[in-house]
Amino acid sequence: MFNGSSITQFLLLAFSDTQELQLLHFWFFLGIYLGALLGNGLIITTIACDHHLHTPMYFFLLNLSLLDLGAISTTVPKSMANSLWNTRAISYSGCAAQLFLFVFLITAEYCLLTIMAYDRYVAICRPLHYGTLLGSRACVHMAAAAWGTGFLNALLHTANTFSLPLCQGNVLDQFFCEIPQILKLSCSHSYLREVGLLVVSVCLAFGCFVFIVVSYVQIFRAVLRIPSEQGRHKAFSTCLPHLAVVSLFLSTGIFAHLKPPSISSPSLDLVVSVLYSVVPPAVNPLIYSMRIKELKDALRKLITGRYSEAINCLSSSAKQL
Repeated sequence: MFNGSSITQFLLLAFSDTQELQLLHFWFFLGIYLGALLGNGLIITTIACDHHLHTPMYFFLLNLSLLDLGAISTTVPKSMANSLWNTRAISYSGCAAQLFLFVFLITAEYCLLTIMAYDRYVAICRPLHYGTLLGSRACVHMAAAAWGTGFLNALLHTANTFSLPLCQGNVLDQFFCEIPQILKLSCSHSYLREVGLLVVSVCLAFGCFVFIVVSYVQIFRAVLRIPSEQGRHKAFSTCLPHLAVVSLFLSTGIFAHLKPPSISSPSLDLVVSVLYSVVPPAVNPLIYSMRIKELKDALRKLITGRYSEAINCLSSSAKQL
C-alpha cells in the first residue's frame, strides 16, 4: 500500500524494454525536438526582427510558437533522458512540475487559438474596425488573458490532483505525468473534486470550440462573397494555416482522451499520446511557414541576410590574414 506522503517518485511508461529500441526512441524524439526548436525559434526570431510582421496576427503567432516550445520542452527531454539512461523514474516534485507546465501551456495554447480565430474573423468580416478592435493594447490584454487562464487552470488542477491520497502504486501508464493517469492511483472519493474540475474545463473548452466554429462559418461566408479570385485566395491563405493547426490540436487531443475502450491498448495509447503532445508543436511552424507568403518571404530574407553577413565576415577575416 502506498499513500501520497510515502511516494517519492513515479515510474513512467517506457517505449520499449530493449535498449536498442530505447535508443531508437531517443534519436527519434531528438530529431522531432530539434526540428520543433528550429522551426519555432525561426518564427519567433523572424517576427521579432521584421517590423513588417508587427501586426496582431503575427503577434499571436509569436505567442503560439513560445507556447509550442514550452509544451514540447516539458515532456520530450525527460522522456529522452529516461530512454538514454534506461530508467523510468521521475521525482514526485518533477512530476508535479511537469503536470503543471503541460496543463498551463496546453490550456493557454487553446485559448490563444480561440483568440486567433477572432483575429481572422475581424480581419475578414469587419476589416474597417480591425485597427479599433485589435489595437496593440487589446492584443496584449488578450494574449495575457490566454496565459493567465492557462496558469490558473494548471494551478487548480495540479494542487487538487496532488492533494489526493495515492494508494494504488506509483506506476503511470503514460510517458509523461498526466492527470487521468494520476487519478487512477487514488484510493479516495476525493478524486471526484478533480473530476468536477475536469468537467468544468471540458465545458470551457467546448465553449471555445463553438466560438471557433461559428467564427469560421462567418469567415467562409464572407470569403465566398469576395468577387475576385485573388482576394479569395489571399483570405484563405491566412485562414487555412490556423484552421489546420486547430484541427490537428483538437483531433489528436479528442481522440487521445475519448477513444472507445474497445480499441484501447498500451501501444496505441502511447502512439496517440505522442500525436497530441509532441506532433502539434513540431508541425505547427511547418504549417504556418509553408502557407503564409509574408512569413515565408521574411524567413527567406532573415536566413539569406544572416548567410550574407557570415560570408562577409569570413571574407574580411581572410583578407586580414
